[in-house]
Amino acid sequence: MSKSVSQRIVLIDDDPDFLEGLRRLLLVNGYRSVAAFSSSVEAIASLEKEEAAVIFLDMVMPGISGRDLLPRLIEKYPDTPVIISSAVNEIDNVVSCMKTGAYDYLVKPIDSGRLVQVLGNALRLNALNIENHRLKNYLLGTPLAQPEKFSRIITSNSRVQSIFKLIETFAATLHPILITGETGVGKELAANVIHVISGVNGPFVAFDAGGLDGHAFSETLFGQSKVARDDETRGGLIKKAQGGTLFLDEVADLGQEAQIALLRLLQEGEYYRPGSSVVMRSNARIVAASNRDLKELIDSGRFRRDLYHRLCAHQIHIPPLRERREDILPIARHYAALEAEYLGKTKPRFSAELIESLTDFDYPGNVRELINMVRNGVALNRDGMLACEDFPVLPRVKKSRPGLLRVAHDDLYTVHAVFEKFPTMEEFERLVIEEAIKFCGSKVGAAEILGITRPTLNKKLQIHSGDTPVE
Repeated sequence: MSKSVSQRIVLIDDDPDFLEGLRRLLLVNGYRSVAAFSSSVEAIASLEKEEAAVIFLDMVMPGISGRDLLPRLIEKYPDTPVIISSAVNEIDNVVSCMKTGAYDYLVKPIDSGRLVQVLGNALRLNALNIENHRLKNYLLGTPLAQPEKFSRIITSNSRVQSIFKLIETFAATLHPILITGETGVGKELAANVIHVISGVNGPFVAFDAGGLDGHAFSETLFGQSKVARDDETRGGLIKKAQGGTLFLDEVADLGQEAQIALLRLLQEGEYYRPGSSVVMRSNARIVAASNRDLKELIDSGRFRRDLYHRLCAHQIHIPPLRERREDILPIARHYAALEAEYLGKTKPRFSAELIESLTDFDYPGNVRELINMVRNGVALNRDGMLACEDFPVLPRVKKSRPGLLRVAHDDLYTVHAVFEKFPTMEEFERLVIEEAIKFCGSKVGAAEILGITRPTLNKKLQIHSGDTPVE
């Protein structure tokens, strides 16, 4: 299992006053996981138990000096930036430390602004290093670390399954993520999975930003400084999402004023409530979504380029349902069973004609449209066998598919149009199985429309062509 991104900062310095001052400075600037050690031996023992995101190391210390400890830290923790602090401002020392592998070199007394800047950059580098390792491992075929977290997403499509790996990789970094895809593909569901896997303690808060002007957007997201005659401050959704995830849907519809407010939040982690001059801070992780091409909006001047780059530190694109037809039947069956249970009905079956119509439809509304169709169909059905009559908005399949037996004269079926001579049962069965697999795009779907079990299809495939059994 891949390790999570640590936010732990380790301070190593033999001067207790400097150590305490540095610790307090970091705490004031919002860094909560800070461990301070006055000796190298104590620090080494602590790092053995729990790695750090960044290490501050004093150059001159009794016992194991920073100069001696630096190469050992670089070798053992190559992804952890080590920042050297020293009262000695000599170019030779700086060059030597940087050649050894130090991330930066700060001279005492350390400027607080410079310190916070260097630390922020070092933490981002650490997160990026770990993320790159995860991506490399996934490319080498490492399985999902938490497959159970994806149980709500029904798919056997390889593209969607590769998205699962990206989600696991990106979730722990806490950087903003942009999810793109057509309406109804499941962008909010993917955002929720990101939230769960990230392990943050706060809630998941969803906000549809579409159609709001700048003022309404700011009030809803950031809150109001005062409400009527009440002097109490009302927090917005960003406060509600503190320590968790804020999901911003339809960000492409934001006006310029709202885009500027969101940009400040992403850049600085700060915001103002409307009517207030008090700076508020937020640590909520931002996941945004859009069903439109933001690059086209940038070119037309309707979306800020700097905001786009802030939003898509990571980007995930979810393909439409028509590009993963093998998922249609499993999704339909799953939600049909749920709806039947909710209505107190028996689990329904699907007629062959309905299966063909369902798998042939393009679903402009994607998964959401399919789910609504199925729920309505189960509610209308009376005999336990779902048919096209239960799906009045679903077009009937009328076109002939290449290779099928619907190539006869006078709308009749004839095997002579396919075979040179009348086929044996074995030849006919082989053709039907081959056509079923082509029609469904998967062996699992073929078994369903043929009305046989997957083990039975396994055996028939092995008999006819020695094919690999269905898993």
